[in-house]
Amino acid sequence: MSTTDPGPAVRPSVPQAGTTHKLLHLNFWIRELPFSLVLILTMVGVAYTSFSKQPITGFWEILAPLIALVCIGAGWESAADNSARLRLILTQVLHWLAFLVVMNMMLLASVQRIFNANATGLAIFTLLALGTFTAGVHVLSWQVCLLGLIMALGIPAIAWIENSALIVVLIAGVAIGIGVVLWWHFHDRRARIA
Repeated sequence: MSTTDPGPAVRPSVPQAGTTHKLLHLNFWIRELPFSLVLILTMVGVAYTSFSKQPITGFWEILAPLIALVCIGAGWESAADNSARLRLILTQVLHWLAFLVVMNMMLLASVQRIFNANATGLAIFTLLALGTFTAGVHVLSWQVCLLGLIMALGIPAIAWIENSALIVVLIAGVAIGIGVVLWWHFHDRRARIA
């Protein structure tokens, strides 16, 4: 081997495009996980309230601080220094504390004589949607604003489902019946061919 011979070629380690794409895709879903979790928990709470016909105060009292934490996390990077971060935490705590106070006022016995459980659940969900959207505006997070908008769009859908639950069950029953008949027909036809 001469002194001018470079020897075996050593290639630098470069991540492949597919691996980088997978990591970026996974990173996106990890960042969006808190928003998805809050949306799922909110829908579960509203569904439970709608079917049980009883407001679930403890669930909402746990969900509001969880949304506050998501909002603080969403606004954390845009807060430049400790003073901005302290202001972020303080405004979110006060914002969601106000939500909890109003929610508990709606659950007072004197108010419950006017509202039934369905109306209370829908009103609390409306407050939660409004609170989430305005919290997103405060922290300048499009994800939190979108979460609030999705919640707000769920309000008329939930009201419609509650008012027309019998129709929904009837349509689902007809769809299942047609599916069973079609499955039976194709299964029977395959059995005859084989």
